[in-house]
Amino acid sequence: MKFASAFVDDHRILSRVGMADTFWYRFCGLQGHSALPEGTGLYIRPCRMVHTFFMRFPIDLIFLDPAGRIVHIEKDLRPWKLSRHIPAAEGVLECLSGTVESLDLKLGQAVRLKPQQE
Repeated sequence: MKFASAFVDDHRILSRVGMADTFWYRFCGLQGHSALPEGTGLYIRPCRMVHTFFMRFPIDLIFLDPAGRIVHIEKDLRPWKLSRHIPAAEGVLECLSGTVESLDLKLGQAVRLKPQQE
């Protein structure tokens, strides 16, 4: 899996984001993980809706349009739930529950994913 860092303006909001851009990585997502460390996340693309089936912890969802702008936010999605379907989204950034609130993220902000060198 490839990794990136997520930025809003010049401020890094997540230090390590897995890039789930193949069928297998999108299919697996965060299922089976026991936790998601603070400052990390998973970007699923393409994706307009997610589920938390087989997950063990709640997550925050940040839906991004093709330009990287935040078009929808769902906070604290608990295990065994479905998110809303967001037609304007190209992908979704999944992160630890409480991340959106702690970073004060808002609709319309642009999130830039900068690839990390392995």
